[in-house]
Amino acid sequence: MSVTVLYFAAARERAGVSRESLDVPDGARVSDVLALLAARHPALTPLLPHLRVAVQQQFVGADAPVPPDAELALIPPVAGGSPGLFSVVDRPLVLSEVVDAVAGESVGGLVTFSGAVRNQTKGRRVLRLEYEAYAPMAEAKLAEIGQEVAHQWPGTRLAIVHRVGTLVPGELAVVIAAASAHRKEAFRGCEHAIERLKQDVPIWKKEFFEDGEVWVGLGP
Repeated sequence: MSVTVLYFAAARERAGVSRESLDVPDGARVSDVLALLAARHPALTPLLPHLRVAVQQQFVGADAPVPPDAELALIPPVAGGSPGLFSVVDRPLVLSEVVDAVAGESVGGLVTFSGAVRNQTKGRRVLRLEYEAYAPMAEAKLAEIGQEVAHQWPGTRLAIVHRVGTLVPGELAVVIAAASAHRKEAFRGCEHAIERLKQDVPIWKKEFFEDGEVWVGLGP
């Protein structure tokens, strides 16, 4: 049977392709597919222990079955249903777009977060960042974070927009707004969104310095 494999960030660089079709045995599991990929792209092998795998845009374990015609994505460590806005875009960000998405007359507290590109990391001058995303899955995961916030702090609305592409110091990479009847829930919802964004959303960043470059999350 045939499956489609998607590669992102460091995995894409190691494989040398962004997507490809792969013939696998009927009844194959994720571990079987990874073994085939390691044989096809030996440079991937050192990276495999650090990857998560998504089948049909859902994270799965190595023993998970792979159905025919499935879409399987290799997800390196990431840099980072409810009313709101959850988007990945390739344009400059404006904070007002997330504020407008959650504001309303019932809102007593509205908290925002703007994440901008720094001009240095650990003493190294940053020239630019390049953000890459598995956009359909990233937007679905952002919406899941919105659902989590609405469940943990009922009545709290969330909006997140993340930018991809090349950004220079001072430009916004992400904007978040959380709104609720009371300020405490809005603060907690916004903080939860920031932390969850770093864990499961397939968005990666590569930092470019005067003396090198690195995918954030994979070390030097």
